[in-house]
Amino acid sequence: MFDPADFPKPTLVSVNGVELEVFEAGRQNAGKPIVLCHGWPEHAFSWRHQVPALAAAGYHVIVPNQRGYGNSSRPAEVTNYDIEHLSGDLIALLDHYGYEDATFVGHDWGAFVVWGLTLLHPGRVNKVINLSLPYQVRGEKPWVELMEEMFGGDFYFVHFNRQPGVADAVFEDHTFQFLRNLYRKNEPPREPQPGMALIELARAEKPLGEPIMSDGELAVLVSAFESSGFTGGINWYRNLDRNWRLLADVDPIIQQPTLMIYGDRDVIAKSERLTDFVPNAETVSLDCGHWIQQEKPKETNQVILNWLGRRDAT
Repeated sequence: MFDPADFPKPTLVSVNGVELEVFEAGRQNAGKPIVLCHGWPEHAFSWRHQVPALAAAGYHVIVPNQRGYGNSSRPAEVTNYDIEHLSGDLIALLDHYGYEDATFVGHDWGAFVVWGLTLLHPGRVNKVINLSLPYQVRGEKPWVELMEEMFGGDFYFVHFNRQPGVADAVFEDHTFQFLRNLYRKNEPPREPQPGMALIELARAEKPLGEPIMSDGELAVLVSAFESSGFTGGINWYRNLDRNWRLLADVDPIIQQPTLMIYGDRDVIAKSERLTDFVPNAETVSLDCGHWIQQEKPKETNQVILNWLGRRDAT
């Protein structure tokens, strides 16, 4: 397990009209930036196992708490969390450090942001590494509308949009319990239950499976969300259809060298069409669930470093 005291100390950086809480390592490796983008409900700390490995391998590792998270700004307006704002923060972060481009790594929602960033600002991204969430094809219907038809109103993406504030309040009332119950692995299979699954998870008194964090590690996340609340992060979901519109006129093909890492037990489906849209993608699957880089840190590091090593050698 990781000692939270070993995680870098943050600085607050003013970018794009907000302040981001940024954790850094390997500053002596200036010129080889790699930016790690967390998902929901996560934190820069979710990359704790990757930061020292990447710094030791010669990278300048930059890990922001993105807007809505940790001690970063939490704008009140929902539309301030769309893909233009989220990718704009990362571009402004590159400008802050004086970098023309960087390798971007995303997990979960962070992967969605990295895909979108690469579409909107292709000149600023030299390589893409995404975990869990593959490229999302922009179909004929807005994403939330499509999910509502396919999965119903209790599906969390839909619920967050159609019943704003409801889930946020439950998570805030049960912050420790929700995060403890969520960050598990090797959970036994369960029959689907009616109702909003994440709300039920937050209310469940007993967790299933095994924890993927020590009590000390979990405490970092609990403390962060007790301070920030959940609404900023959930507002990312509330922009999904807006993002669908914002990406309407963008070339949908990503040309950058890309590494896609899946968890074989992840609930998020693998893409059957990834190379149609990301022709230079390689895929790797690890025997784990959704929290890939935390469940399989050594294997994740090895896959990333091997791939980067081959790419940097050419």
